[in-house]
Amino acid sequence: MLKKTPRRIRRSQTRFQKIAPDVKLVKDLQVHNFVNLYGCEIGDNTKIGSFVEIQKGVRIGRNCKISSHSFICEGVCIEDEVFVGHHVVFINDRYPKATTDRGQLQTGEDWSVIPTAVRRSASIGSGAVILCGVEIGQGSMVGAGSVVIKNVGPYRIVAGNPARTLRRLSKAKP
Repeated sequence: MLKKTPRRIRRSQTRFQKIAPDVKLVKDLQVHNFVNLYGCEIGDNTKIGSFVEIQKGVRIGRNCKISSHSFICEGVCIEDEVFVGHHVVFINDRYPKATTDRGQLQTGEDWSVIPTAVRRSASIGSGAVILCGVEIGQGSMVGAGSVVIKNVGPYRIVAGNPARTLRRLSKAKP
């Protein structure tokens, strides 16, 4: 069976992708099909897997890998060399509601984005949920399926629901 490799993206060659004109694309970006990008910035040499949505205001650094089925919402900042596993979900509203106190559908004026930061060289395992207002420290690792509800210090391995520190990592890359 032949293995398909992702294409280098040029706006004129996109298929099965929604890349809004306000997206800041750079060199050597690899974007698979069935991706929705709008109002975001993505750094050089980053790979975006299939079925990923990256919303407005998101910044993703250089040399990152965003695996398939992930959702990165407004307010998230991902620094360089970060790995985001399959089906990782970021949340930007601590108390989400569909309607106002009057029973009308909420609009952008009815709530505020709470920012989240993922620092350089961090790794987030598949299926993790990252709540808003947290910082995932440099070189840290979030275990698959974890729910991160508070800050993760640099060079830590966390896992569980809620995620707890299992151990510290050395600062040297393996």
